[in-house]
Amino acid sequence: MIVNRIADYVLTIGIVAIFFLFRSLDFHVVFPLAAFYSKSTFVFLSYELPALFIICSLLFFGAMGKSAQIGLHT
Repeated sequence: MIVNRIADYVLTIGIVAIFFLFRSLDFHVVFPLAAFYSKSTFVFLSYELPALFIICSLLFFGAMGKSAQIGLHT
């Protein structure tokens, strides 16, 4: 299914974004540091986007696509 394949990429980009921002994927490192990175941004096509919002959105939509929720597949 195409939605599952797209969700794989979205989830992978979300995980890579976590590693890019925090330099770790360990929960014991990422969660305490999240408060310090609340003002950080990613620059994409000359737009500054809040980093934590983008990461959370990527992980959310990746997980939704992987579970094939109604509305995300055709």
